[in-house]
Amino acid sequence: MGKLRFYLALVAARFIYLAIKLLNRSSGTSFVGMSVLKICPDFLKFCRSYVNSGHAVTVTGTNGKTTTSGLIAHILESKNNKVLHNLKGANMLTGVANAFALNIVPFKKFNYAVIESDEAYLTKLYDYFCADNLVVTNLFRDQLDRYGELATTAGFIQNAIDKNENLTLLLNADDPLVTNFGTNRNNVKYYGFEEVEFMSEKHKTSSCAPTEVFNCICEKPLSYNKRFFAQEGHYYCKNCGFKRPEPEFKGYAKIYDDYTELKIVYNETSYEFKVNLIGLYNAYNALAAISQALMFGIDYDIITEAVATYKSIFGRAERRVINGHKTLIQLIKNPTGASEVLKTVDLSSNIVIAINDNYADGRDISWLWDSDFEQLKNAQNPIITSGIRAKDMALRMKYAGVKPENIIVQEDIRKAIELATKSNNPEQKVTILPSYTALLKINKMKF
Repeated sequence: MGKLRFYLALVAARFIYLAIKLLNRSSGTSFVGMSVLKICPDFLKFCRSYVNSGHAVTVTGTNGKTTTSGLIAHILESKNNKVLHNLKGANMLTGVANAFALNIVPFKKFNYAVIESDEAYLTKLYDYFCADNLVVTNLFRDQLDRYGELATTAGFIQNAIDKNENLTLLLNADDPLVTNFGTNRNNVKYYGFEEVEFMSEKHKTSSCAPTEVFNCICEKPLSYNKRFFAQEGHYYCKNCGFKRPEPEFKGYAKIYDDYTELKIVYNETSYEFKVNLIGLYNAYNALAAISQALMFGIDYDIITEAVATYKSIFGRAERRVINGHKTLIQLIKNPTGASEVLKTVDLSSNIVIAINDNYADGRDISWLWDSDFEQLKNAQNPIITSGIRAKDMALRMKYAGVKPENIIVQEDIRKAIELATKSNNPEQKVTILPSYTALLKINKMKF
């Protein structure tokens, strides 16, 4: 009966998706998945048999899930593999089911599955879909009204890991909260940076964002030999001896304005890459993705070409041309992620900040006050604030040091973007910094 429900769900998925497209009612990233799970609650259990053994990868963490999973999938596809990937970042159960429902072909298998998973939903996903590999990027404060403090988020991930003793972990060694997931496990590898060099003056600016003090498991504060940002770095505990584990994948990064030169040392072999993504946070994403590809035994030449040709997904340093102007769109959603993005903003560009407080954004927008918007105080052009919380964002910009006459409030996001792109100078660049649901709205707009 269960198998019959599964096949009925697959057939229904195609018809539902077709109806959605004909009616132009949705982007189709979750509704199909919601429907198939209603028809067959165990849908994802049956999906596991459609992925080759040992080749199902899940990616979770507060920041970088979409870019890391997208880059892993792109590398694997470059070897002519058939890869299942929830490409658009719909990372709850419905989004994962959606991706499988629209891509499964009976009697054919995917060579790999690369699944981005929301931190809180990872344990639920593992109830149905037993992954082989898990990449954990980082743990930062994010949407406290939905997830609570970091201990709660870490608990979600730990519960998922505990369900699968055969899971191979790839963990960020530079994050002391993430390395705890590797305690008492044999099948774990670490990646981290040995050296980070900023080649652009704007990336060397000190941050005004509050720095949290993280305690060791013995409840004493951690100390650092090197600190890259937030809690990421080379840490140790003076009290109990806890310290950053030696990573199997050692990264060395030179961060330029528009790209990163990345060297990775693994098994005493050095690999060099040019990563066409901006910022240290994306260097971490690339290091994680390349490390996973090397674990799979993908050839260096294939990884090099894939990294060089990778294009950002859906607002993650996404480059578009809007009304004739080169536009960079970067999602901001929590203090650490936003502060790192703000370091990369071109202050000569026309800047739009679009903030919503819908459920998917998190109702609590206090994170705006913990984010380093002071980085924008020397912006050369007026800053446009938009979205549901446009006025709150305008107030934040005022306290960040932006003169009131240089702040424009335009709650309608389309009108805000049109205002930013109305210049007759085709060389005038535009930067858009949206929260999650504002990004969804922008993605549907045609200019």
